[in-house]
Amino acid sequence: MAKTQGLEQVMERRRAILEGDAERIAKQHADGKLTARERIEKLLDPGSFVELDALLSKNGDYAGVITGSGTVQDRPVYIFAQDFTVHGGAMGEMQAQKICKLLDMAANSPAPVIALCDSAGVRVDEGARAMNAFARIYGKLTRLTSPVLALVLGPVIGGAALVAQIADIAIQTEDVGKMMVYGPTVVGAMTGKSLSAKDVGGAKVIAEQGGVALTAADENAALALAAQVLDLLPTDCGCGTDLVDADDLNRLLPEIEPDDAAGLLQGIADAGSAIELYPAYGKEIRVALARVGGYACGMVVSDARVNDGELAPDAAKKAARFINMCDYYALPVISLINSRGIQVPDEQSQAETIRQAASLVGAYASSDTAKISVIVGNAIGQAYVAMAGKDYADVTYAWPGALISALTPEAAVQVLYAKELRDGTGDPLASREALTDKFVTEVADAVSAAADGMIDDVIEPAQTRKYIIAALEMLAGKNG
Repeated sequence: MAKTQGLEQVMERRRAILEGDAERIAKQHADGKLTARERIEKLLDPGSFVELDALLSKNGDYAGVITGSGTVQDRPVYIFAQDFTVHGGAMGEMQAQKICKLLDMAANSPAPVIALCDSAGVRVDEGARAMNAFARIYGKLTRLTSPVLALVLGPVIGGAALVAQIADIAIQTEDVGKMMVYGPTVVGAMTGKSLSAKDVGGAKVIAEQGGVALTAADENAALALAAQVLDLLPTDCGCGTDLVDADDLNRLLPEIEPDDAAGLLQGIADAGSAIELYPAYGKEIRVALARVGGYACGMVVSDARVNDGELAPDAAKKAARFINMCDYYALPVISLINSRGIQVPDEQSQAETIRQAASLVGAYASSDTAKISVIVGNAIGQAYVAMAGKDYADVTYAWPGALISALTPEAAVQVLYAKELRDGTGDPLASREALTDKFVTEVADAVSAAADGMIDDVIEPAQTRKYIIAALEMLAGKNG
């Protein structure tokens, strides 16, 4: 009869397996990267991690992923961390088995899912089975009703990159994070160019293409940022976020210019709460998660310092995706508008410009979440229709200097006062200026829009935050 191993021997075997290969761990550290376990320990509350399938293997071959649950700031989460020290974190059947089990638990007992991605791609030796492993994970991720965060903490290549794109929020480190369809060797062979991994999939490159919502200097910063983002997202699409008493509800806005998007964002959000997403992409519109009056919200802010805040394709696409996410998780959307309408495209970009402007209109029109809009400057044409129109927004306010019109004043004068311009005497420029003033005051100013019922009120800029908070309180039941 075989001799039974003692408790100490069994636990020593377990410890050795969980510790991993010392030489490979040293290589991971030499490359400037934390191990999968170190990442989990840094993100989760101390002592909260409960591991699943800790010793799962096949003939001594391990899955290359660590899965389990824990808490972040006392909030339950599910987490999986790819282990680059095992087959480069490459996806195979065992890795998919562990991840899919975790995702099934998240589907049945909703809590946010955090993916710590560090993978060279797919287990080539497993052929089609490995590719199907990815397919199983994609399917389960897309069906989750709880938020998914993905952190790109090393090479994330091929199918692994799709996990980050399916996530609601992706964060990439600037030092070691690389996300790409193909590695630089393959890209170089196809293009004839000599490229580095940073050239192909570095954080700056990917962020400028809208591939990740946030970048962080290193892993520690990325993990801290993930915890901040989690605080602004609900546990599940069926429940809201907690109301937090974090700032003075009666705080007045300082004097802010209508084209100062950053100032508006920070002034209206509760102090220190705003996290801007996709800042390097589609810069005509800024989007951010924030708290306003303690309510977790989405904020959409025209940046008139970039192309007059026009609805350019990338900006409209970014805002539409963000609004759809807010709607799914019942986060109120606060829109601050200062836009001269749809960008005038070149002849090769017309279809894309129209398509993405339509996607933005569709996002606002189809979303059921609370929507509060403030026109702080221009709301020309589709910028009013999409972002502030009475058919879409629950409440719309305007600052005294707002201009609301189907066309820019210059174009409107050409259409409305063609005869006066043609027959006018004296200085034509003075005549045009006078007609422009007439159009603005009689047709396109905020008071005229309010008289027509197209906005709810004209408000003092300093009172904007108070009006928004009051509207959030009034509409709280819509998202409850």
